[in-house]
Parts: sequence; structure tokens; C-alpha cells
Amino acid sequence: MPLLDVLQSRRSVPSKQLTAPGPDDDALQLMLQAAVRVPDHGKLVPFRFLRIQGDDRHALGAALAARTLQRDPDAAPASVEKDRARFSHAPLVIAVVARLAPGHKVPEQEQLLTAGCVCFALLQSAQALGFGAQWLTGWAAYDEVIAATLGLQANEKVAGFIHIGTPKLEVPERDRPDAAALLQDWHAHA
Repeated sequence: MPLLDVLQSRRSVPSKQLTAPGPDDDALQLMLQAAVRVPDHGKLVPFRFLRIQGDDRHALGAALAARTLQRDPDAAPASVEKDRARFSHAPLVIAVVARLAPGHKVPEQEQLLTAGCVCFALLQSAQALGFGAQWLTGWAAYDEVIAATLGLQANEKVAGFIHIGTPKLEVPERDRPDAAALLQDWHAHA
């Protein structure tokens, strides 16, 4: 399949529709090696990866459920269970962690955009190897208690949780924006 066809057929597979098998270590290394080939102003490498798999997915879910109740003691049981199961569907979750260097000549926004590019490149590399994937954040990506649970430093934040596995079904195409309608020409005004 020509590369442009691959790019034009990219789609996310909902994490609840991902199952085993996930990528083995060799496939994961290929995916990560492709994902790090992103624009990186200053060659800062403002990102790192956390692999979450096996029982650790359930342990992280238990931490989310506990944090949900801590944040809202009256949380509905269904909300608590949703958070408990949040990382249990796909066999592998890669947390892409943005490592920001505040005060560096490269603006933090550019560093964060690089980490975002890594998330997207990881989705593409997973699909290229025949896996399904979904980039999720949710409240857990922005919660300081969960950040501490994940071992993040003060200058780090979750750019995305990339859920990877084998799709249970073929995801239908959805409506996409018309790129031509989004394009405008800029002209200098004298």
C-alpha cells in the first residue's frame, strides 16, 4: 500500500474494541523507533515512554478508581467502575510523557507539540504493523496525584495514553473535514 494511502486510511480503534494480542517486544521497539522520528527543535527529546501492561493496567485502574472517590466521595458507582476499567481493555498502553524544559530557548509549547507528534506517530506505526490504537487523555492525564502515581517529575506531563492491541472489529470510516475548505491563501497588503 503506498504511503499516502496508509496515511489517508488512518483511524482510531476505540480502546474498548482492542484485545490481545498486542505487540511483542520486537514490534513495540519498531513502533517506538518510528515514533521518535518527529520534528524536535533543539534536539531536546522532550518525551519519554511508560509501558503499562499485564496486571499493572489493573493496578493503575484501581488507583484511578480510588482517586475518583477521593475527588468526589459521592461519585456514582458507574463512574468509579469506568475509571477502574479505563486501562484494562487494550493489552498494552504506552504513556507518552512530555519532559518539558522551562526557560529553554525552545518554547514549552514547541516541546509539548513534539510530544504530541510522538503520540500521533505511535498511532501510525501501530496501524502500519496491523494493530489498532487510540490516543486518549481524560482527566487522569491532568491529575497531579495520578502523575505522582506514574512517577512523573515536576516538569513532566502526560501527552497521551496510547492504547494498542488487536481490533475486535473493523472501525467504520467517519466524516472527515474537507481540507480544501480549510485552506486559505494569505496575501500581503500594501
